Amino acid sequence: MQEKSGFIISTDKERLDRNLIHSFVSQKSYWGKGRSKEAMDRAIEHSVYCFGVYQQHKDVEKQVGFARVISDLTTFGYLADVFILEEYRGCGLGKWLVQSIVEHPALCTLKRLGLFTQTPEFYL
Repeated sequence: MQEKSGFIISTDKERLDRNLIHSFVSQKSYWGKGRSKEAMDRAIEHSVYCFGVYQQHKDVEKQVGFARVISDLTTFGYLADVFILEEYRGCGLGKWLVQSIVEHPALCTLKRLGLFTQTPEFYL
């Protein structure tokens, strides 16, 4: 778990707000429009790591971002469903999320870590 300015990144799948993730991916993303809740849950369960970004204020925690990694944990990894909620964009959370994935101890030794996107400027 990493912390930064009132936000944390965690790989604990139990912590994920699956309704929020499904809502964003199936309704607001260009890549997952119409994805069913069951398909999203299966995708989360079968991903080797899921990264949630959470805002913490006092005792309240709100998920504001997500990404998942599909990998053999030996040679390659693929980033999927990467997003930060619109109202939290522009303050470096997306870059921090991707950096956390790239530097994760189980992923940093992979030969290839890929992401296919129509919005590359988000990750710069």
